[in-house]
Amino acid sequence: MSQDKSREFLHSGNDKDKFKFFFKATLLQQVNDLLGSIRKNLNAADSIVEELERSIMPVLKELDDIQDKIKYMEHIEEIAHEIENLKKKLAWAWVYDVDKKIGEQTEKLEKLRERIPACQERIDRNTAIIEELSKELIVKKENVRSFLEKTQEVRRMKEKMQHDIHEAVKLKMDLEKEHARGMQVLNKMNTRVKQLEVQVHEFQLQHMQQTQAEVFQVEDSIRELQQEINSANLSATRLSEEEKKLSEELHDIIKSISDIGKEVDEDGRRINQLKSQIEDLRRRQHDKLTAFGGDRVQNLYRSIERHHSRFKCPPIGPIGYHVQLASDCWSLAVDCALGRLLDAFIVSCHKDSLVLRECAKEVKYHNLQIIIYDFAKPRLDIPNHLLPSTTHLTILSVIHSENPTILNVLVDQGHAERQVLVRDYEVGKSVAFDKRIRNLKEVYTSDGCKMFYRGSVETILPPNRKWRAGRLCTSLGEKIIEIENEAAEIKKINSERLDCKGKLVIDRDNINSKLRSLKRKREDEEQHLERKKVQLDDTKKISIANKHDTAVDTSELEAEMMQVKEDIGNKELVLEKINLKLTDALREENDKRASYKDFIESAHAEMGSISDAEHELQLVEEKIHDAQQDKAHYEGVMEMKVLAPIQMTESELTDLQKLHQEYFEKASRICAESEVEALGGVGGSTLEQLSDCINKLNQKFQQESRRYTKTIDDLRALHDKKGRKILRKQQMYEGFRGKLNACQKALDLRWRKFQRNTGLLKRQLTWLFNEHLGKKGISGHINVHYKNEVLSVELTMPQDASRDTVRDTRGLSGGERSFSTLCFTLALHGMTEAPFRAMDEFDVFMDAVSRKISLDTLVDFAVAQGSQWIFITPHDISMVKAGDRIKKQQMAAPRG
Repeated sequence: MSQDKSREFLHSGNDKDKFKFFFKATLLQQVNDLLGSIRKNLNAADSIVEELERSIMPVLKELDDIQDKIKYMEHIEEIAHEIENLKKKLAWAWVYDVDKKIGEQTEKLEKLRERIPACQERIDRNTAIIEELSKELIVKKENVRSFLEKTQEVRRMKEKMQHDIHEAVKLKMDLEKEHARGMQVLNKMNTRVKQLEVQVHEFQLQHMQQTQAEVFQVEDSIRELQQEINSANLSATRLSEEEKKLSEELHDIIKSISDIGKEVDEDGRRINQLKSQIEDLRRRQHDKLTAFGGDRVQNLYRSIERHHSRFKCPPIGPIGYHVQLASDCWSLAVDCALGRLLDAFIVSCHKDSLVLRECAKEVKYHNLQIIIYDFAKPRLDIPNHLLPSTTHLTILSVIHSENPTILNVLVDQGHAERQVLVRDYEVGKSVAFDKRIRNLKEVYTSDGCKMFYRGSVETILPPNRKWRAGRLCTSLGEKIIEIENEAAEIKKINSERLDCKGKLVIDRDNINSKLRSLKRKREDEEQHLERKKVQLDDTKKISIANKHDTAVDTSELEAEMMQVKEDIGNKELVLEKINLKLTDALREENDKRASYKDFIESAHAEMGSISDAEHELQLVEEKIHDAQQDKAHYEGVMEMKVLAPIQMTESELTDLQKLHQEYFEKASRICAESEVEALGGVGGSTLEQLSDCINKLNQKFQQESRRYTKTIDDLRALHDKKGRKILRKQQMYEGFRGKLNACQKALDLRWRKFQRNTGLLKRQLTWLFNEHLGKKGISGHINVHYKNEVLSVELTMPQDASRDTVRDTRGLSGGERSFSTLCFTLALHGMTEAPFRAMDEFDVFMDAVSRKISLDTLVDFAVAQGSQWIFITPHDISMVKAGDRIKKQQMAAPRG
């Protein structure tokens, strides 16, 4: 540094420049740059190695794909080997199955042969019984015939006597009725005579007490009041009739309003029903699935889709969704016949039914009908003799489905082949009831009417009028238009009815007003009538009190009374004659009954004998009939359940033995039985299970074999070749990676040491700086921030009583600044190595004391370091102590 630079270094130098000076002087800059360059080179090398490692990833993936293919081909080989083993098991399973059937048939044949002696003994015993009873029957019939010949005459006489008794009883009853009528007439005549006698006596006892003038006056008053009463009564009656007429008219109007209101409400409900039907048809037009359960089915479908992995086979349903009709005219009939079966689902096993039930429960589809059926079963072939013997269509003949399982379920569960379809009601009755067709279950008309018979009971169920179109109908657009037209017509009629109802309400209000007015008038008139009646009653009481009767002519009553008495005498004579005839008739009836009783008692013994003989004959016939039935039963059992099964079983046994020999030869050609036993035997598996397993494995083998064209040996060779090639690269790249990791670890170690050394050098710089300053009684501290790359100096002067730290060196004198710079330089010199060093004018601006201290410090430092130092100063150096290693040289003064 020059003189000026040396003087200004501490107080005007930048902290970053001081740090750079320190960093370069201690060689830390060189080490830091070297370590940074090494790290950069290592990062570049790491990127290159990573790129190399990524370059082999596709090849590794290709190797993994080849390995997966090899595993897949090994799996296919295992399937092929399993198929071969299953074929061997199946071949011997046929033999074992036939062996089992032969054993069953042999056991069955022994049991059937054991039945022959018992059946033959029953037949022989009933034959002997029939022969004995036939002889006894001939004797009994002869006895009954002789008894019948003797009793025919007795029966004829009995019938004649019964007829005579009946005639006598009839005559007696006629006479009794005639006598009773005469007595009633006679009693009435006597009563009339008594009444006439009383009237004559009463008329004779009456007397009149009132004068003729008073009688006339009272009578005039009575007549006037009576006329007023009659007039008021007529007026009240007229008003009452008018009120009644208006009430009836009002009642009719109210009834009409009520009827119209009911009709309007009914039409409203009908319109709502039609709207609901239209919406339902439109939903079905958009999605046929909603016809068979609504939104619940769609939710169920989504649930099945979520749980599809749990099903062994996907469920089929609803059944109606998979069924098509040959003609829409039968949609109502088919819907009525199959009903809820169209909403059902079909599964292949019980486990699937439980899973489907859980799905239905999840979407709150309760009471779902689930049918378990074998999906592998082909479509049923129904013989003609099991079909209804009629030319009419059946439900099975008008429906179609791509899935044979659907049709099989409709036959097994719905009896679709036995349900007949007809066009109209009359034809349906004829087919259902008149002809008694075999294999006929039910008859359905095109509008949904159901007809069937059970035993002697004939039943006809009317169609559901709410149904306009069956759920299988496809022409929904026409049905929607038809229902919309009907709804529009009902709305039009409803509007007319509402207008009529409005007019009737107005009429009702008018009649109510008139009726209230009439009611007030009638009540006023009735009150006036009651007042007049009270006056009339009072006048009549006065008239009765003052009335007197004039003499009455009783000759007519007396003449009538004499005539009635004469009629009474004539009637009594007639009754006496009838009484005599009745006595004769009663005596004749008793005589005939006595004769009939004697005759019956005499013929009773003979009739009892005939009854006993007939009863005995009937018992013998019943015994013969029972014995014949038993004989026929056991003969039928012998023929149908013993001999025929024995013959059939023997034939089947022979066929099975031939079949066993054939299967044994075929199985022996495939493999030995010991080989199958080594594989674990058939293990209880059925033929169907083994066949299904082989078919499934064959399908799986064929499907999976088509995925790859190369053989497993080619794949293994390709895998080995690529594996060796990629292994060499992997080993080389792993070597690169190991060396890079070692370099990185060494770099990290050196960086840590570098960090530690920087800290040590920072503390060493402060110690040395403070040590040199202390020779003059000054203390200081150097702050080094490697992160911020700054270096700052702090000094504490001895003459400062406050001992405050001086952070701004501009407050020092020139000599203090030069001394501080010297101390800082010596501290750096103590931290570096060099063969020789030189300092020029290092003691400028110093006072004598500072210069002496500086020179002594420099000389001592140089001697202690052992290196060569050159000090150049314009000042006197005589104060420097002499030494072996110290050489002084003074230059001549420059010329003026």
